[in-house]
Amino acid sequence: MRSNRARQAAAVTVAVPAASVLVVLGTATGASAHGTMSDPPSRVYVCKNEGPESPKSEACKAAVAASGTQPFYDWNEVSLINAGGKHRELIPDGQLCGAGRAKFRGLDLPRADWPAKPMSSGPQTITYHATAPHGGSNFEFYITRHGWDPTQPLRWSDLEHIQTFKSQNPTTFTKWTINIPPRSGRHVLYSIWQRVLYSEEAFYTCSDVDFGGTTTPPTNPPTDPPTNPPTDPPTDPPTDPPTDPPTDPPSSGSWTAGTAYEPGDQVTYGGASYKCLQAHTALAGWEPANTTALWQKV
Repeated sequence: MRSNRARQAAAVTVAVPAASVLVVLGTATGASAHGTMSDPPSRVYVCKNEGPESPKSEACKAAVAASGTQPFYDWNEVSLINAGGKHRELIPDGQLCGAGRAKFRGLDLPRADWPAKPMSSGPQTITYHATAPHGGSNFEFYITRHGWDPTQPLRWSDLEHIQTFKSQNPTTFTKWTINIPPRSGRHVLYSIWQRVLYSEEAFYTCSDVDFGGTTTPPTNPPTDPPTNPPTDPPTDPPTDPPTDPPTDPPSSGSWTAGTAYEPGDQVTYGGASYKCLQAHTALAGWEPANTTALWQKV
């Protein structure tokens, strides 16, 4: 009897650590896949390679000023742990490059001077750097539309799908060949790595590319042109101009998300005054106290 009890106690003693090991392994597996585009390099990869403490390009300097240095040491985790394919529902317009996370808000700065790799249309080989590759993954690739303006926040509607590779088993450096449509000027190649097996985690990248020339304006005419032009000739303008011409809108007031600001505009936030340094449309997470690249305290 004593022997049986001893064996049962020993079994319990062994079983508990084994269960603990399974829990630890399961947790680690769910957060161990990491990576980003290395060719053409993503914004976070570029700034990581320049050095978070002393970046060389003006765009990376501004990104570090907005986010701090830590995001560029964590360059391989621009991700959402529970994305599960709901990318557009979870990531707001204007925050695509940083996965909608305040930590990576510097990657979303709308600028026309992000370091960009020269690119041409047609078949192009691209490379993804995965520091912890996992099988059973889907990779989606997009390019910004004709007429996209790099000085404006990147929106989901700005992206055109190129190709999706399903059920991939990536290695540390995985290459694909994708067919790039005709473009001119600066554009963004956008990617989504969605894990499918054992995790809903997804990773997001913005790689700046330059096709040369200037950005091509949209070629499609307005969808609903007027069918019946007015038949009455325009009337003569009034002979007496208005005595009070409209004035420019005030450049001061409380900082508000969704407002377009120009250099020199002044706002108040948190009881302090700030002056705008770069033209941009304000987004949640870009408050003046958090983005020294965009605002200067006065």
